Amino acid sequence: MSENLIGYIDDQGNIIDTQSAGENCTATPIEYDNSEASLEIVRHSTAHLMAQAITELYPNSQFFVGPVVDEGFYYDFRVDQQIGENDLKAIEKKMKELIKKKYKIEKYEMSKAEAMEKFADDDLKQKVMSRIEDDTLSIYKQGDFEDLCRGPHVPALRFLHNFKLTRVAGAYLGGDENAEMLTRIYGVAFADKETLKAHLEMLEEAKKRDHRKIGHEMELFMFNDAAGPGLPFWMPKGAKLRYKLESILHKAHLTRGYEPVRGPEILKADMWRISGHYACYGENMYLTTIDEQEYGIKPMNCLGHIQVFKQTPKSYRDLPLRYYEYGVVHRHEKSGVLHGLLRVREFTQDDAHIFCEPNQIAAEVLDVVEFVDSVMKLFGFEYTMEVATKPEKAIGDDDVWELATQGLKDALNGNNLPFTIDEGGGAFYGPKIDIKITDAIGRKWQCGTIQVDFNLPERFEVEYVGDDNTRKKPVMIHRAILGSFERFIGILTEHYAGEFPFFLAPVQVIFVPIADTHADYAYALKKRLVQEGMDAEVYDKNDSLNKRVRNAEKQRVPYVVIIGDEEVANKTVAIRDRRAKEQYNLTQEEFMVKLTQQLQEGKI
Repeated sequence: MSENLIGYIDDQGNIIDTQSAGENCTATPIEYDNSEASLEIVRHSTAHLMAQAITELYPNSQFFVGPVVDEGFYYDFRVDQQIGENDLKAIEKKMKELIKKKYKIEKYEMSKAEAMEKFADDDLKQKVMSRIEDDTLSIYKQGDFEDLCRGPHVPALRFLHNFKLTRVAGAYLGGDENAEMLTRIYGVAFADKETLKAHLEMLEEAKKRDHRKIGHEMELFMFNDAAGPGLPFWMPKGAKLRYKLESILHKAHLTRGYEPVRGPEILKADMWRISGHYACYGENMYLTTIDEQEYGIKPMNCLGHIQVFKQTPKSYRDLPLRYYEYGVVHRHEKSGVLHGLLRVREFTQDDAHIFCEPNQIAAEVLDVVEFVDSVMKLFGFEYTMEVATKPEKAIGDDDVWELATQGLKDALNGNNLPFTIDEGGGAFYGPKIDIKITDAIGRKWQCGTIQVDFNLPERFEVEYVGDDNTRKKPVMIHRAILGSFERFIGILTEHYAGEFPFFLAPVQVIFVPIADTHADYAYALKKRLVQEGMDAEVYDKNDSLNKRVRNAEKQRVPYVVIIGDEEVANKTVAIRDRRAKEQYNLTQEEFMVKLTQQLQEGKI
């Protein structure tokens, strides 16, 4: 057996540790490296190493769960004293001391009844076991530390040298906002020092790019706890940025044959019962009563588009019919997961629904993929696609799900478009293609989605007259390119570090007149830019020239233009080009041509 062997992966993609596999295992070996399967084992094991260190430093600590998450792990626990960021180094030091003791990691099993008795004095363990349906439970042990765990784990602590604890947070027990607040520590782990170092450098860069920090500095958006968490306010500059993004998408939709529609933001609850949202998504909805009738604030836009479609008779000659809407939706996100613009309770989807015949699915899906591709190229994103299949909580028959899922796969396979599978990750009404983008510092984000739905047309009796003069049910393709304007702007802000391209920048030019006698020329230039669809400001306050230039630079605008005697006399501009990191002079007309050309770059 290889010294670097840490587990196996079977034909179904299940990861098995070496102790569970046995000597005659025929599954594929997993070597100690930075592959996804290997890192899942390493990170799960490092979480237990952290828990062991915490136990030694804080003897009365009790542990809840410690799962693997994207690029790392965490553990939730109860401790009788406060743990802060300054305590992480001491915990890391203890973890390294434990590694030097060369403990092997041993697995053993017992019945659930025996485990309940073994951990009778630990209420957190009791809560963990209450969530497990299996009659036999596994326990992993290293030295004097042991904990319930499904695994898998590495064979010994010697594999766990390359880790870093990143932050401390609070977490409600079991995610219940009414339950006790536990302490949560996050960490990252890799198979080698170089990858860990690169990841930590990325985290440092991510802190600098944090959209909440940049959004505050650039006065793009704000939140107000008095008004309610997770409800963003758009300030003037942020509203301009958002308008520009919306305008780019408006034109792109119209040129691709989409029609604008708009539905109400609140509908009778019976509508949501028919759709399945009430049963499958009700915990995420806001419900209210009006005139003794229950209503639901919409979490999605699809029901409104269905009603618009049904308003007039349709035939096969009308299909495909594409509706789009910048629809404001509300979803009840738990307070602990709210995060700037990336996770909010009110947001606007760049939503669209395509009603088509079954034989048009492939062509429509490919058109949407082309749309996605053009948007991602405009903003410099690479992306991958993932087909998500039927989840446990779903509506509709299995054969309908299989038909819809195969339709997505066939569309991608037929055009040699690579994709992966996310088993059980579909929407409750249909399978989907998820678009995952990679930003400037290598982070991956879930954005757009393409969903094929046979179920809602059936439930709402949506029909069209086919070419054989019989009534048929259309297929409904749910589609979003950005996902939501809020989240996408948050991602864009971090992707560009606030240095938005000219066509998107909330303020594109700031004019700085050296003296009062130069202000009229500056305002005349600003007026001309505004007339051409650009945003400009004049900094002519009673501050020093250097301070006004510094303040302009802090706004990350593409161009700061200095106006003095020479510029006024010659009708020229002295430009500080932030993107090119250059300074140069142009005539007024040359400057206008340059800006107009750059404005045209924001087309899809």
